[in-house]
Amino acid sequence: MCPRIERFWLWLNGFYCSTLLKRAFWRLIILPIHAWRLIIPNCPPDHPELIQNTNEYYCEYDSTWEDPTSEETSRKRTNNLFTETGWGERFAVVSTADCPLKNYTIRSTRQRDDRRMPNLQFYLGQRASSPDGIYIEDFHNNWYGKYSKLERVHSYIQWLFPLQERGMNYQAKELTKKEIEAFLQDETAKKRLVKSYKLMLDFYGIQLSNDTTGEVRRANNWRDRFDNLDRHTHNNLRITRILKCLGTLGFPHYQAPLVRFFLEETLVKGNLYNVKESVLNYFISAVIVQQKRKELVEYAYKLYEVKHQFVVP
Repeated sequence: MCPRIERFWLWLNGFYCSTLLKRAFWRLIILPIHAWRLIIPNCPPDHPELIQNTNEYYCEYDSTWEDPTSEETSRKRTNNLFTETGWGERFAVVSTADCPLKNYTIRSTRQRDDRRMPNLQFYLGQRASSPDGIYIEDFHNNWYGKYSKLERVHSYIQWLFPLQERGMNYQAKELTKKEIEAFLQDETAKKRLVKSYKLMLDFYGIQLSNDTTGEVRRANNWRDRFDNLDRHTHNNLRITRILKCLGTLGFPHYQAPLVRFFLEETLVKGNLYNVKESVLNYFISAVIVQQKRKELVEYAYKLYEVKHQFVVP
């Protein structure tokens, strides 16, 4: 065989074997590594889960425990709260999915500029809800105290308390950044939002005792309404939506009083057993004011701790 042909033949065999080895290496080593990385979530830099917690209130939460002047650190997300305590393991108050600055603060990413502003139009009485075809004043005048209807119908809550996220009513519209800004400047819309809030509070057996501070108290029929709330747990989702909406549309000072009310009813007075998990897991994390949220977390933690000092193993 010609030396040139022989050298070419040897090179070709070597290239082919090398290619096969590369393919085998890719299939046996690299692909499983990539698959493993997709299945197992990446650990954050510096492995904060390995940090020894020296403070009983230590957590990895985004902004509850951060300096409010630091915007970058306030965006950090959490995996759990009170990592060394049973309370955190049981309730995980502020999970990543419920970061208050993630789901409902004013944001403009991927939002269509909807000049019609359907949610604002609804609150100004310029259009009816869909698919029910009911105007805002009809809700306030004809639905107040109609507990069976408020419990049975599931398509109105998205119109009364709109958010920047989808709900169960596919005909309801998501809030846009431009719509939120316009809503915040319209006193008529904001006053009607307070009426909607009172309507739902009455449905849950609660009264708004101070329109300025947002303080709430039990209504006269609280026993019957609490019983209904405890039996129909889908209302926990409604309350979470209401809290988020209040924080978005100009009433963040209404959030903490309502959450504290539920903390007292569940952890102190022993009511609303089926609401307690939602209060700790979702209601607290919906509070948008950092200091108020921190106070609520500490308040809940202390109540839980004191209660379980008397539990016999």
